[in-house]
Amino acid sequence: MKIYTKTGDKGYTSLIGGTRVPKYHLRIEAYGTVDELNSYVGLIRDQDISLHDKDVLKEIQDRLFTVGSSLAADPERSKMVIPDLHTADVELLEKEIDRMNESLPSLKHFILPGGGTTASFCHVARCVCRRAERLCVHLSEESKVEEKVVIYLNRLSDYLFTLARIVVFERNMPENQWIPRV
Repeated sequence: MKIYTKTGDKGYTSLIGGTRVPKYHLRIEAYGTVDELNSYVGLIRDQDISLHDKDVLKEIQDRLFTVGSSLAADPERSKMVIPDLHTADVELLEKEIDRMNESLPSLKHFILPGGGTTASFCHVARCVCRRAERLCVHLSEESKVEEKVVIYLNRLSDYLFTLARIVVFERNMPENQWIPRV
């Protein structure tokens, strides 16, 4: 398989199904942002975190490829069988959030991003995840987007926020609480 095809040199690319669209198309923005998110998740995975968290993040990366495939397919023309998300994928994130929250102090303030490199990477990934979610919601207003894609991204941003908190907690660092001046 050749890495370069030159078919995108004029600013257009193909969706799964053959439809040609400009590279700024909302569908391309959505799956491109999911790809960016996946790269940040890989960066978090490369940090000094537990093997359990690394395994969960690997699973998340796999699911993000599933999300990207779903978004890259033209819902009107693609005949390719695309992997899909399952309710269990969302439930895994919820289970992990609940597991981490058992150790964490209750949340009484907004948390400012930061708390060390790993926690900061989690916060950046959370922000990219929220952007991917917004793009998918926008895309769903004009084209078909699997409902579980938006749900998964919503829950994933919560997971990444909680992962940032647990990373700070496990390193015995104080949370970077936002105390508004009044």
